[in-house]
Amino acid sequence: MSDKLPMLTAREVIAVLERLGFTHRTLTGTSHRRYVHADGRRTTIPFHATQDIGRGLLRKILNDIELTPEQFKRYL
Repeated sequence: MSDKLPMLTAREVIAVLERLGFTHRTLTGTSHRRYVHADGRRTTIPFHATQDIGRGLLRKILNDIELTPEQFKRYL
């Protein structure tokens, strides 16, 4: 499998987070969404309808949720 992470929309990343058991926590007045897991892991996703999440930011999100790129790709 390629080491390169795919370009994804916020909706696609959020769908994976929800499959992993993360839940949305409300942040008011912002274009970002906070997701937390029952075990304490958490991350923030910028939610802009027309923009993809860059590979660098996706790596940061994966680091936040303690997942390798290979593990993440299995949930796409």
